[in-house]
Amino acid sequence: MCFWGKMLSILALLLLALQGNVSGVALLEATERNCSLSPPFLPSTAVNSSLRLQELRERMLLSGISAYIIPGTDAHLSEYIAPRDARLAFMTGFTGSTGTAVVTPGKAALWTDSRYWVQAERQMDCNWELQKDVSIGSIAEWLISEVPHGGNIGFDPFLFSLKTQEAYGMSLESSNRSLKSMPGNLVDQVWKERPPISPDSLIRLPDRVIQRPWQMKVEQIRNHMKENPYEPTALLLSALDETAWLFNMRGNDIPYNPFFYSYTLLTMDEIWLFLHRERVTEELRTYLNASCSGPFCVQLKSYDTILDHLKEYVSSRPDVKVWIGTEYTNYALYEIIKTEDKVMSTSYSPVLTTKAVKDDTEQRILRDAHVRDAVAVMQLLMWLEKVVPTGKETELSASAYVNRCRSKQKDNRGPSFETISASGPNAALAHYSPTVESNRHLTVEEMYLVDSGGQYLDGTTDITRTVHWGTPTAMQKEAYTRVLIGNIEISRTIFPSGTRGVNLEMLGRRALWEVGLNYGHGTGHGVGNYFGVHEWPVGFQGNNIPFREGMFTSIEPGYYKDNDFGIRIEDVVVVVPIHTKYGHNYLTFDTVSLVPYDRKLIDISLLSPVQLQWLNKYYETIRRLMGPELDRQGLHEEKSWMLRHTEPFVESGSSSSLQSSSPTLVTLVVAVLYNVAL
Repeated sequence: MCFWGKMLSILALLLLALQGNVSGVALLEATERNCSLSPPFLPSTAVNSSLRLQELRERMLLSGISAYIIPGTDAHLSEYIAPRDARLAFMTGFTGSTGTAVVTPGKAALWTDSRYWVQAERQMDCNWELQKDVSIGSIAEWLISEVPHGGNIGFDPFLFSLKTQEAYGMSLESSNRSLKSMPGNLVDQVWKERPPISPDSLIRLPDRVIQRPWQMKVEQIRNHMKENPYEPTALLLSALDETAWLFNMRGNDIPYNPFFYSYTLLTMDEIWLFLHRERVTEELRTYLNASCSGPFCVQLKSYDTILDHLKEYVSSRPDVKVWIGTEYTNYALYEIIKTEDKVMSTSYSPVLTTKAVKDDTEQRILRDAHVRDAVAVMQLLMWLEKVVPTGKETELSASAYVNRCRSKQKDNRGPSFETISASGPNAALAHYSPTVESNRHLTVEEMYLVDSGGQYLDGTTDITRTVHWGTPTAMQKEAYTRVLIGNIEISRTIFPSGTRGVNLEMLGRRALWEVGLNYGHGTGHGVGNYFGVHEWPVGFQGNNIPFREGMFTSIEPGYYKDNDFGIRIEDVVVVVPIHTKYGHNYLTFDTVSLVPYDRKLIDISLLSPVQLQWLNKYYETIRRLMGPELDRQGLHEEKSWMLRHTEPFVESGSSSSLQSSSPTLVTLVVAVLYNVAL
């Protein structure tokens, strides 16, 4: 852009600001970098990475490497990480949950998937290339083109899984470039203000113990070890939720996730728990039987001694075999066991596969958590209906409102992830969360998407609703309805026990595919009882385990039109048995999220009679379960809102709007039954 072009843009922005047209300013202001200009244009959200890259390259030179790989994870291969582990964000400015960066002496590049391309363009400066093929093969090809023959490519083995290391190794095998394992992380060396682990962050028991005693769980996992034909002598637990589940313990080292830094090594007659011992209270020592020796006495070890202890265990005993789950065991630990040839591996540990199936108590209380959570979401949607026409509310204020509503619910311990509160073009970014710089006012002319969840002592929740307060376009209604059809088709399907989610996933996309639409993210993930909001290994991806009765998963198809709007409808469901005419051992899904969809966005002419029947039955369930809860909390206005938005649909015309502004007969009957004033 020439000088006068820039001046005209600035004058236009000033004029709009003087007129109070904040939304107009937002539209005119460029939000993505433009590296083709001279000088390059960088939005206010971009991070200057020049000094950090210079210092990292100096250390690369001293270490004798030609490239350095920076994954976006921690030593436990977590999806959600603590601020002190956000090395990718520190180096690049990019804060998305998925990505890999590579730095060479002359170049720097970031790989991330389509959910985050726009976000990356907003947050990175022009030192970085954005690569849009996220496969390790793509990264390896880039490395081969940039690293000279005989060059070393450094990586921190604590941040690589076994599969990741193998994939890089295979891709680089015949290229005369070598991977170099470097336990001392180079980014940590240049990160002068890296956040510490909080000394005040205690490891604790849940406020109310809701699970089986930890001794019973240890016995159950040991039985899995005994039954395994490969006869493992020990089980190494690396994922943070594995240790948290096994001992019914929680922490707050990871934002939005009640976990603490830990490893566990479990044998048939010993238990070693590796954690920051200075944070363990006397109450916790007593709870863990930490002062005795025996099969149900937990020996507390310092977190940083896991490598030394594991090395001692595998080298001093000739007949040991350590069972690991390859998805969450880092390569630094694997290297130790591999050297002694004493490893036995499966994709997931028996702790993760056992935790995935909820018992009767866990199912009941997780359902209860979703009932209370639905109250908060209904309060948000009802409030927005009132205030959005005033033009005063924003994405940030809506996000804060729903979290305040949740905080008033019984046993709430905060949000389960950063709320996605997105209007208009921001909603086209699947995982957008508002900032001061990107915050937009909510208007009746645009669609609004809110994806939020809560942590409760009895369960973790996650729900997405998309609404429009004005008049949606025909295309918006069709896209929304087809997304809803995808949600319904998965929710109502019947399948044999042991079916994998990946074999059902296309049901969520078929209605979109029919008109050439699609979405670029997964269709669902597991949830649990006061754990992470994305609980593996349940879901609809190829590496998820088969569905069994008692598993909980989200179902969340969507559609995103670049720079215009975004749609996602997400519900949590539980896998339940169903009686069929001939077969036995068949399953289906029962929806536990209990918030109605936006009526004005549903074109019922696109729904089949079976889909319409499912929708009306779902609304009956919302009324049956939410009516008493809203009464119990004395929320009469919210109950009226719920009844109005769950009126049954009828097969007439192509609009799901109410037939008149007067109460229908059904509404009047329900009002009498539920004692609600209309």
